[in-house]
Amino acid sequence: MIRSRALTVTRIVIATLTLAAVVYAVARNWTDVSAHLREISWPAFALASLAAALGTFLTMLGWRVILADLGSPLHLAPASGVYFVGQLGKYLPGSLWSVVVQADIASHLKVPRRRTAVAGLLALGFALLTGLVVGLPAASFLLRGSGEQLGWWLALAVPLVIVLLVPALLNRIIALLLRLLRRAPLEQDLSVRAVLLSVGIFVAVWLCFGVHTLLLARAVAGEAPHPDLTAAAVTGYALSVALGMLTIVLPAGLGAREGLLTLILSTAIPVSAAAAVAIVSRFIVTIVDVLAALGGWAYARAHHLVSEGAGRQGDGPVEPGSQRPRGQ
Repeated sequence: MIRSRALTVTRIVIATLTLAAVVYAVARNWTDVSAHLREISWPAFALASLAAALGTFLTMLGWRVILADLGSPLHLAPASGVYFVGQLGKYLPGSLWSVVVQADIASHLKVPRRRTAVAGLLALGFALLTGLVVGLPAASFLLRGSGEQLGWWLALAVPLVIVLLVPALLNRIIALLLRLLRRAPLEQDLSVRAVLLSVGIFVAVWLCFGVHTLLLARAVAGEAPHPDLTAAAVTGYALSVALGMLTIVLPAGLGAREGLLTLILSTAIPVSAAAAVAIVSRFIVTIVDVLAALGGWAYARAHHLVSEGAGRQGDGPVEPGSQRPRGQ
């Protein structure tokens, strides 16, 4: 009973702090956003928002692949309810609040907390790694001011992926961490197929957000954009967000992401235009996150995933179609 009440209080505190952090992020950027919106046409703004929404949706699919492979496949609706509500936790200082919230909500679907936590941490790790890989070419803009060395940077990414994304190694690391935390081991290992599929999805995520950035950058670049603009925009977003993820004391990399993206884009467009793109991009992505979370929250509330309802942490299904045994 005490543990149940503590979890309820924790959820309320996290939800309140998350909402306040999201409102602060939007309000803090609103003055600059309103001034620069006139430079971006509504069709460009709408297409950039659509690309961001697609990228956000794909992040949930990548997480869902990992969770299913670990033994808890969820249909699209309950997976969205768990993932998108939890994702608002990234707007709090620290990078792991989203994992905590997702584990709590998924426990109402009788998904073991450690399984959801491992899936969440792996999704963060894959997102970070693929972001660094996709964003490697952007480092050449920062170091040399041009994209002439893109081929070499991309060549460096290949062995990085091969070395770090070895399922056998990942499974050993997961088992070791669970042992150090004195938690029971996972029932099954992560498969090669799941790793390849989830990594492919996260690469697609970064490409979607790269297109999102490019659409905004072209809208403010004038009639003759710099030839490096496409590469800077597509790879710059991935690198800036990936490095922003490492600044865990900042909510969703607030400030760090915008500063780095501005530096990268400023090699192809004026600094003021680059700053406008970074600000409007943050605004769009925040709104997309909030709308996705509202949809997920509506589903979660309707199916009692955010209330003290059914028992937790078993492996059996809680509602028809929400889960199925592995292999079916």
